[in-house]
Amino acid sequence: MRKMLAVGRKEFRQIARDMRTLLTLLFVPAFFMLLYGYALNFDIRHVHLAVDDRDRTTESRSLIAAFVNSGYFDLVASVDAAGTNALMDRNDVRVVLVIPPAFGRQAQTFRQPSVQVLLNGDNANTASTVMGYAQTIIRSESAKYQPAAPRQPPLIGVEPRVWYNPELRSTLFLVPGLIAYITMITAVVSTALSIVREKERGTMEQVRMAPLDAVSYVAGKTLPYFVVSLASVVGIIFTGMLLFGMPMRGSWLLLLAAVSLFLVGALGLGLFISTTADTQQVAFQSALLASFLPTFMLSGFIFPISSMPPFLQIVTYAIPARYFLTALRGIMLKGAGLDAFGGQLAALAAFAVAVLALASLRLRREWR
Repeated sequence: MRKMLAVGRKEFRQIARDMRTLLTLLFVPAFFMLLYGYALNFDIRHVHLAVDDRDRTTESRSLIAAFVNSGYFDLVASVDAAGTNALMDRNDVRVVLVIPPAFGRQAQTFRQPSVQVLLNGDNANTASTVMGYAQTIIRSESAKYQPAAPRQPPLIGVEPRVWYNPELRSTLFLVPGLIAYITMITAVVSTALSIVREKERGTMEQVRMAPLDAVSYVAGKTLPYFVVSLASVVGIIFTGMLLFGMPMRGSWLLLLAAVSLFLVGALGLGLFISTTADTQQVAFQSALLASFLPTFMLSGFIFPISSMPPFLQIVTYAIPARYFLTALRGIMLKGAGLDAFGGQLAALAAFAVAVLALASLRLRREWR
């Protein structure tokens, strides 16, 4: 018993001296609880709604108010047929409610008017849920214009139309997310082990003595991994197209540009982690933590960002996979041009420059 207690006291002292282990044991479980508790939300709210009201009567305004007051939809724009494409391509709206002319008169005279609901189908799960919300609201609004009668069909008809993914195939939603997910993890982990490997082997001193600055060293470390990772991503994309019927409706040049910017940022993040870690084990664990959870939880891959709490929505702006997923789905599913996701590419470029600069500065401090 005394031997066991002695070993236990020694281990407690070691843990108390190792702040990294102590923080891992105390902070990480609480962090995961907060992250999962807030981000794992299957309720879809604050869906961006645009309205094409061609009737402009009291009845049409009542229908629009029913959507807004439901708590599921946020009215962000009033559009016409010409402006719908641009809003959908840019992901500014996910639903467009089209109210035809004479809607109010037909409802008042029991002539069964129909409204059209256009849905952005790049996320099949969200589109299916939102379609259910819209049909429920329209059925409820329809009850105002017809007398109560058993088994009477709704007076107002619904004509749903899903853009980009008419069959609501979940594969077309999952494959782009998997591309971003796999790419982020492999790229970050591969470079996270590169510099720390030099430290463990003792060759970092030789590198420091060479006529080489930190920026050139970081760029040289990134280049081979970039070439290999780019070939790997292209292979993944072709696999998704061949095996899962993933369409390619946009420009291959824009796709390669988006992939390249995302890869440079992911590789730079791995290099920054490698400059801060002392062992390959720590670098590997840190790389997984920095790539796996943010890409899976906070990029919009699985859970809609609009349904997250405001502070987590702010955090997602620092997640490169958020921008890459928007660009990837815009190119492959929508065939959109640069004007639809230019901001996402600019954000990816800014992230890449920032992490490469941080890695270079960190390495320069170590070499002094």
